[in-house]
Amino acid sequence: MPLAHTVRGCLPTIRYSVGVSPAAPDPGLFTFMTSAAAHSAIRASSSSISPATRRSILLLSCATFASMVAQRICDAMLPELSRVFSVSLAQAAQVVSLFAITYGISQLFYGPLGDRLGKFRIVTFAALGCSVGSLVAVFANSLDVLLLARILMALGAAALIPLAMAWIGDAVPPHELQEMLTRTGLGSTLGIVCGQLLGGLLTDALGWRWAFAFLVLLFGTVGSLLWRDLRRQQALPQAETEAEAAPTTESSAARPHFLKQTLLIISRPWPRTILLLAVIEGAMGFGVLAMWASHLHHALGLSLSAAGAIVALFGLGGVGYMAAGRALIPRLGQHGLVLLGGGLLGISALVIAYIPHWGPAIPASLVGGFGFFMFHNVMQANATQMAPEARGTAVSLFASFLFLGQSLGVVLAAALIGRIGSSAVVALGGGVMAVEGAYFGWVLRRRDVQRKLELV
Repeated sequence: MPLAHTVRGCLPTIRYSVGVSPAAPDPGLFTFMTSAAAHSAIRASSSSISPATRRSILLLSCATFASMVAQRICDAMLPELSRVFSVSLAQAAQVVSLFAITYGISQLFYGPLGDRLGKFRIVTFAALGCSVGSLVAVFANSLDVLLLARILMALGAAALIPLAMAWIGDAVPPHELQEMLTRTGLGSTLGIVCGQLLGGLLTDALGWRWAFAFLVLLFGTVGSLLWRDLRRQQALPQAETEAEAAPTTESSAARPHFLKQTLLIISRPWPRTILLLAVIEGAMGFGVLAMWASHLHHALGLSLSAAGAIVALFGLGGVGYMAAGRALIPRLGQHGLVLLGGGLLGISALVIAYIPHWGPAIPASLVGGFGFFMFHNVMQANATQMAPEARGTAVSLFASFLFLGQSLGVVLAAALIGRIGSSAVVALGGGVMAVEGAYFGWVLRRRDVQRKLELV
C-alpha cells in the first residue's frame, strides 16, 4: 500500500473539490470548495459507508481526541511541576518539548509501519501503549521519570492521527472522504480544548498525577474499544475486509524509496518554503501557546484551572473557524486567510500579554484560536500539494517540521521568560506569527500571479 495513504487527507477541516482526484496535481490549489449544487447532490446520494465502518471512524475520532489531549494536558500544569520538583520553568517545560520532539520524529516512521502491519492495528496498540506511558507518569517520583513517561506517551500518540486519517482514506469512497475526515478533525480540535482545560482543572483540584490518571483511563478505554473493533474486522471474510479498506491509488511498488522521495521534495524551492514556515509556525504558534496559561497564572494571579480554561478557548476558536470556513475561504482566498489569521493571532497575543485584568483574555483567546486555525489550515492545504506525486511523504515531513518547531519554541520561550518576562515572550510569539502571515500571504499572491502568467 503506498505511503501516500498514510497521511492522505490530513486536512480534516478543509473541504476539497470532489472533482479533483487526490493523487492528481491540483489545478488551482484553492479550488477545494465545492459548489452548493455539487455538495447538495453528493449529500442527497445514498451513502455507501457501512454502519460498521462508521463505527470504526467514530473510534478513530476518539483516538485523535486522546492524542491531542495527551499533547496539551501539561500546558497549564508547568508552574506546579516547577514547584513540586524544585526546578525552573524552563526545565519543567521539557515535558512539553520532549513530547513534541518525539512526536515529530516518530511521524516519519509510522507511515511505512502502518502499510506493512496494518494501520488500524498500529493505532490500536499505540493507544494501549499510551495508557502504559500515562501509568508511568502517575507514579513518577522525579522529573526525569516523568520525562521518560512523556517520551513513551509521544511514541504512541504520534501514530494515532496520521494512521487514523490514512485508514479512513482507504475505507471511504472519494466523494464521502472529506465529510468523514472532518469528524476526526473535530476530535483533534476538541482534544486541544479538553487537554488544556483538564490539565489545569485536575492539577488544581486533585493534583497533577490525577491528570495522567485520567489519561490512563482515556487511552485504556479507547484502546480497548479499538481492540474489539480490530477483532471484528479480522473476523470478516476476506472479501469484506478488502472492500472496507480498499486501496485507492497506484501500487506502492511504483513509488520510489522513502529517502529518495524526501530528497526529491526538499530539493524544490516551494516545499522548502512551506517546511521552513512550518518550523516557524510550530515554534511561535504551538510552542509559545504552551506558555499562555503559565503567563496568566503568574501575571494575573489566576488559578491553574482558570488559566487553563481561558487558554482552552483557543481550541474553541478553531472549532468556530471550521463552522465559518465555508463562507470565508472563497471570499478571502488563501493569501487573505493567512494575512488575516496571522494578524488576529498577533493582536490576541498582545492582549493576553499586557492586559491588567483577566476579562479581555477570554475573547482574545477565542479570536486567537480562530486566527491561528485560519492560518494553519492554509499551511496544511499547501503541504498536501507541494509534492502531489509523493503526497504521503510530503505531509509526513510537514508534520515532523511542525512539531520539531513546536519543541524548539517551547525551549526558547521558557528560556526567554527568565530574561525578558512572560509578557514579552507571549507578545513576541504573536508578533512573529503576524509577520509570517503577511509574508506567506505575499508569497501566495505572487505565486498565483506567476501561475496566471504561465497560463496566458
